[in-house]
Amino acid sequence: MQKREQGKSGGSSGGGSAPPAKRGRPFGSGSNSAAAAAAAAAADSAAPSILLGPSLHVHSSFADQNNKRIVLALQSGLKSELTWALNTLTLLSFKEKDDSRKDATPLTKIPGLLDALLQVIDDWRDIALPKELVKASRVRSLGTNSVVTGFGNEYQALGSTGTPHRPGSGSATTGTDSIQQNGVSKSRLSEVWFDEDSLFNLDDEGRAEKQQCAVAASNIIRNFSFMPDNEVIMAQNRHCLETAFQCIEDHIVEDEELVTNALETIVNLAPLLDLRIFSSSKPSFIKITEKRAVQAIMGMLDSSVKAWHCAAAELLGRLIINPDNEPFLLPFFPQIHKRLIDLISLPAFDAQAAAIGALYNLAEVNMDCRLKIASERWAIDRLLKVIKTPHPVPEVCRKAAMILESLVSEPQNRTLLLAYENAFAEILFTDSRYSDTFARILYELTSRPNNRVAMARGIWGM
Repeated sequence: MQKREQGKSGGSSGGGSAPPAKRGRPFGSGSNSAAAAAAAAAADSAAPSILLGPSLHVHSSFADQNNKRIVLALQSGLKSELTWALNTLTLLSFKEKDDSRKDATPLTKIPGLLDALLQVIDDWRDIALPKELVKASRVRSLGTNSVVTGFGNEYQALGSTGTPHRPGSGSATTGTDSIQQNGVSKSRLSEVWFDEDSLFNLDDEGRAEKQQCAVAASNIIRNFSFMPDNEVIMAQNRHCLETAFQCIEDHIVEDEELVTNALETIVNLAPLLDLRIFSSSKPSFIKITEKRAVQAIMGMLDSSVKAWHCAAAELLGRLIINPDNEPFLLPFFPQIHKRLIDLISLPAFDAQAAAIGALYNLAEVNMDCRLKIASERWAIDRLLKVIKTPHPVPEVCRKAAMILESLVSEPQNRTLLLAYENAFAEILFTDSRYSDTFARILYELTSRPNNRVAMARGIWGM
């Protein structure tokens, strides 16, 4: 338990004092031409010489001077304002790998920004479900003073008088007359205007644009999660965590990039994440429970997408460091360790590294976890294969050896591990990097007084 306490204080999944590495790096959106216009207005002309290739820097005072405008633009519900705000925030949150600039924008500089970004994602989530699954209508809360918001074909949904046609309101011939005067069929468009139960009543094109805004907002939130100044704020924001967990919960039907951004945000915040926040007195927006959150992670772990199951394994390894999360994770441990051992057998080195990193922390939880890992079929063989191959990252091999040492500390596992005594001895004499670890493993197996019978079984097959 001493190693787990050190890991908790340092936020490291490996139990050291160094903070865990973030997944990947923040990336900016370069698909929108409006980003160049926002960059030209706010970028610093001097690019640092330490970076290779072109680089954009936002002036450090930009967020202070425009913080209210950015938040109001996100809340306006207008396409042009949202595009400007999202492009600007993408630049503010973007940071090259190993970038040494000091003008990173923490969320504390822009009050209300996180909630405004989450609202953009929530608005898309409200219309992402099919209409027959929508439980109740929502009151249009943003953009109520605007006839149109700019998304999709809303202008075509207007009648000749410039006002939208409400189905079922007014005379029954008003919409028909307008259709005949314009010579085009607008009945479907006018019905779409008030058909959806969300902020924007959109056609297919408008829904796609709204989805792009949600993905851009999730990318910004992901980028912000890389900044140490934002970690505490985001890890203690229940709305942020609920939105992220709901996105990964619906990974089968939700946009893949949105799911990936949400998952990587949670992974970055995992060292500070306490699952008890979902039963706290903080205001809840989506009613995510601790069990539901873990089930969402399990869905990611079982996914065939490599980026998802690797991130889920890393997330579980970081969550278990906090003893307060144990009661919510232990009921799922039989499924967790089985899937992690399956990931070790995959040829992908990053999947092996993520699985071993998680097992390394799980093996330190309690005796029951160590017994279940050792009794899992192929567990010992696959751990030894990672060491013998070896894995290109020496730290992964070291953790695999440390897992075996944790397993042999339980007397009930020693009989099982004696069958691998020759393999342990081979590594002891052939690989000096792990010789100390396997010397301790062999000592535990053979030096105990109560191990004489078990030792005879392991050597002579009795």
